[in-house]
Amino acid sequence: MTFNKSSLVGSLLLGLGLVWGQASAATAPVEWVTAAAADPYTVQPGPTNLMPQPQNPPAFAWPRYPVYPKPPGYILEVSSGGVVIGTYTTTRNFYLPSKAMTAAATGTTYSWRVRPNIAKVDWSTPRTFTLYPSAKVFEVPENDVLRARIIAHGRSRMLSKNFLPFSKWTSAMMAERGAAISALIREVTAGLTSPPAPAPQNLTAVPAVSDGMLLSSASTTPQVVALLPAKVNPVLRQLEASALLYRLMGDPKYLAEAIARGDQAAALDPSAITSYTSQDQVTRSIDVSLLRAVDMLWDNLDAARRTRWLAAITARTEAIYADLSGSDGRIDEQPFDSHGATAYGYLALIAAMTVGDVPAADKWFDFAVRPYVNSIFVWSGPEGGYFPGSAYAMYQATYSVQLWGPFKEATGVDLYQKPWSIGFGRMLMQFIPPGAAGLVFGDQHEVGFDYSALKSFAARTANAESAWYARTVTGSEDPIQLLTSEYPLPASAITPVVPPNAALFPTIGWVSMHSDITNTKRTSLYFKSSPYGSYNHAHGDQNALVLDSGGVRLLGEAGYEDYYYSPTVTAWYRTTRAHNAVTFDGGVGQLIGGRENLTRNGKITGFSTSAALDYAEGDATVSYGPAITSAVRKVWYLRTNNVYVVQDKITAPAAHKYEWNMHSTVPIVADGSSGAKIVNGTSSVCLTSLTPDTTLTSWTVPYPSRPKVVETHSAFIKNAAVQNTEFLVVLDVGCKRPVVTVTPGSNGRTLLVNGQSITLPN
Repeated sequence: MTFNKSSLVGSLLLGLGLVWGQASAATAPVEWVTAAAADPYTVQPGPTNLMPQPQNPPAFAWPRYPVYPKPPGYILEVSSGGVVIGTYTTTRNFYLPSKAMTAAATGTTYSWRVRPNIAKVDWSTPRTFTLYPSAKVFEVPENDVLRARIIAHGRSRMLSKNFLPFSKWTSAMMAERGAAISALIREVTAGLTSPPAPAPQNLTAVPAVSDGMLLSSASTTPQVVALLPAKVNPVLRQLEASALLYRLMGDPKYLAEAIARGDQAAALDPSAITSYTSQDQVTRSIDVSLLRAVDMLWDNLDAARRTRWLAAITARTEAIYADLSGSDGRIDEQPFDSHGATAYGYLALIAAMTVGDVPAADKWFDFAVRPYVNSIFVWSGPEGGYFPGSAYAMYQATYSVQLWGPFKEATGVDLYQKPWSIGFGRMLMQFIPPGAAGLVFGDQHEVGFDYSALKSFAARTANAESAWYARTVTGSEDPIQLLTSEYPLPASAITPVVPPNAALFPTIGWVSMHSDITNTKRTSLYFKSSPYGSYNHAHGDQNALVLDSGGVRLLGEAGYEDYYYSPTVTAWYRTTRAHNAVTFDGGVGQLIGGRENLTRNGKITGFSTSAALDYAEGDATVSYGPAITSAVRKVWYLRTNNVYVVQDKITAPAAHKYEWNMHSTVPIVADGSSGAKIVNGTSSVCLTSLTPDTTLTSWTVPYPSRPKVVETHSAFIKNAAVQNTEFLVVLDVGCKRPVVTVTPGSNGRTLLVNGQSITLPN
């Protein structure tokens, strides 16, 4: 999903008279950065608001100066204590300094301002941030230094200089990687007898795609969507695997197989069905698989074949570059583009792997390498996270493992050590912990998963919590990724540290609360109120929760994605009613349609954690639009009792009949006069409504459940329409029937659960 609106926004701002220096005497001039950032899809200025920065040096960004023709560049000025410490020039609307800044023990406050380098334009309003010694130093050399590193590395650029053929492996390497090489030999051997892939002209054309799913008529099936990967990916897999085995084993049959498969891939027409415009994911895969094979077999390919393969890579990469550099580098101004953000990474890697050998590589390199390193945190703040959902976070981990290892080896820049990446890894372990019952939030939350990509990402992150995750999650790494990686893997030398049992990711608005993250039979509650709203792959699920216990899901999310933005998806799967959240008047919920879905958001307004008690508060008011004037959910976890208390307070200008929705894949049955009970295998939860004006009501929907799954839906429904209301629900995990009392007081109500107390606001 991409919006190219830079010139339109600038024209509107100028047309409305929002030009600095031209305001009337009675009106203060609108600062140009604030005016240009009025569109929420535009890059926002940062860092700001005295926020402590996790990365040193921080990345600076601002919206473009909204005039045409554009200014030739910008001047950035950074100060501390009233003294200018640095003045930088850049041709684009971001800047990543190459050297760390001073961070005093008590913190150092900085301010920054920027202006276009054209005459008679004022500086922007100074914005502030703070650096503490705890900020992780992440320095990225300038491009000339990176180029020199790459050329000095020699071929292969993706394989470590310490890469060893199998005959020279140590016993320790055999213990870690012996199973992987055996698996790869079996895989390639089986492929040697498989028929060749269909010729390019025999690949059936398919409609254009967006976000990997079709946007065509209902008669188009997901099988058509899968056509291209199913035809092409086995060839690419065999190509990479054979090339790697030749480097490891030296057997000429693997070289012959790699050459045959490489010739097939290079023969695919980059302007036909496998083009970037037809299916960007497939063309990226062809591009990088050929690239990896060329790199591993550089000295084993004759000059004509190497030239032919590099020409195929160049043609496909030029299409990626044309897209990302289009509209004057559209992602610089409009960064919220899921496919574009991923394509940036592919372009950066290809540039790094071909600079010095492909004439266009210098152009790609200057355009993509430093911007990609700078912009990875587009889906969260710089502390890490991934708002579209844990399924797409899992996919991002897969892309990262494919791209970041070769990029690190070629450039010396370890993206796994970027603070965003460390925080992203922490998010993965909090929301897909060992033994997780499933994924949460956003599109494809219903899909199955394994831990191989997550294990790979954690194993390459030299961080204590990542070391714990890499050792704890089950499964094996993909053999190709493991065997091309450095030895030993970075996390293997780190002493593991167990992550906390509760965590907040503020810029994506996600909270986790676990009984014991080390126990695969734990109880886990996941809560979301996101500043990104329902944009991209996110849903209208602000202030929603998901509950797991004993390795199974008790309160889940309903529906499934048949294809991206299908009628069923927009009418049911993405709606608030399909989540464990509050709706009104028979399922009316948060606003999820139209271009404003990024602004129909939520936010976490409170969080605390201790050994006995966790607390989170979310405000989803804005997401409901004008029909609701306040929608606040508070969640307490009384860990010693394994009980959650959920309070919702809603106000509206008109009377509504409200619903507290719940969903499961097992029956939701009445439990007394004011409760519900869910039993899934040996795990259970009893939900008790402590407000007397609700009735448990089951309901059905005219949309199918995902295949082979029966979903049930119920709600605590208010008995009468009111303007202001409260839900107060106790989630007793294990149905242990604790003693629960609520006592009013002058400063609120005291709720006791087996003697453990929390204070509820009136």
